[in-house]
Amino acid sequence: MKESLLQFIWKLKLFSITKLCGSKSELIEIVSVGLENTNAGPDFLNAKIRINGQLWAGNVEIHVKSSDWYAHSHEADSNYDAVILHVVWENDMEIFNTSNKSIPTIELKHFILPRVLTNYQILFEKKKEWINCEKSIKEIDNLVLYNWLERMYFERLELKEKEVKIIFDNSNSNWEETLFILLAKNFGLKINAEAFFQLANSTDFSIVRKVSSNLVEFEALLFGQAGMLSNKKESEYYNLLQKEYHYLKTKFLLHSIVGSQIQFFRLRPSNFPTIRLAQLAMLYHLHQNLFSKLMEAKNGEDFYTIFNIRTSDFWENHFTFEKESKKTVKKLSKSFIDLIIINTILPIKLMYLKQRGVDDAGAILEIIETLKPEKNTIVSNFEKIGVTVKSAFETQALLQLKNEYCTKQQCLKCMVGKELLKN
Repeated sequence: MKESLLQFIWKLKLFSITKLCGSKSELIEIVSVGLENTNAGPDFLNAKIRINGQLWAGNVEIHVKSSDWYAHSHEADSNYDAVILHVVWENDMEIFNTSNKSIPTIELKHFILPRVLTNYQILFEKKKEWINCEKSIKEIDNLVLYNWLERMYFERLELKEKEVKIIFDNSNSNWEETLFILLAKNFGLKINAEAFFQLANSTDFSIVRKVSSNLVEFEALLFGQAGMLSNKKESEYYNLLQKEYHYLKTKFLLHSIVGSQIQFFRLRPSNFPTIRLAQLAMLYHLHQNLFSKLMEAKNGEDFYTIFNIRTSDFWENHFTFEKESKKTVKKLSKSFIDLIIINTILPIKLMYLKQRGVDDAGAILEIIETLKPEKNTIVSNFEKIGVTVKSAFETQALLQLKNEYCTKQQCLKCMVGKELLKN
């Protein structure tokens, strides 16, 4: 028996409440199990328990064995003086508080509904190939599962929002600068995310505002800050950018990041940092008030319109400065735009709405549910065990569910696990 299971059983009252009695044959009636305490102190606060007809209000502490009370030194802790009931699996000794007053105890194993323990064994103890509920998650009511996935999605979104807040605070509460830094980072994808993040942080956003109206200057700024204009090359366009960057560097006292941080290895040519920086430059060249436009967008199509950009002419037949390639229009793909919406725009939008005092989860959901589902191993495995995936809403939620609940064996805190144990 685990203490977490006893807490779960107590919280949901998954035990027989008729003829409930204490270790000294006290008649016990549960009026309220109390509020679960996630901080230090007793497990449940402000419970209401009627003992031998007398109504008591106070706290409830839960242990596997009553002797755990002393193992945890509660007898010397005044924070536990308001405990009115000790709930245990096995009552192996009488316990007292700091005033040497005996505390009523229930040995819960005599009252737990048998199906709860059977369901627990099925969920936790039988051999699984992937996750505990893999054979039974498809039995969960669709509405229950959707509501839980909605919570999972916003848990994941709020984790991303924390990064937004750090950047926002460091930018002196400048939304446009926050957007630029996060966009730059996510344009770098996983391999160049940190280098692009440093690039954006090394460039005062006021300079971006001044320079972005001139595409050649802005490309020079980005490539120069990325440390990619420090060598000698035969390319005429490269030499032009190098000249422009030298002027900007002198004018604005710029310092570039180390060029070796930019990686090309294991990247498809369409994801080369040169192409992504050229696309980022074009995005800001075309949209001078990008933040406002993105916050006003209502669905995927609105975003696809804003991000419908291409590179400058030079990059249509180049992937690097050195080698000419077959001419192709290098637009942002819808799948790449979806990643930007998921990892940049929606976390910013969530924080932006909160700062304005607007609680509009529906606006966020309306956007994420218009995006195509992501493809990865976790999502594929959920589909194999019967979970329907229709959009990026489900895929983001399932990533949170797997990483923070399934992998960590937090079934008792998961709505799926709770439903399976109850039913």
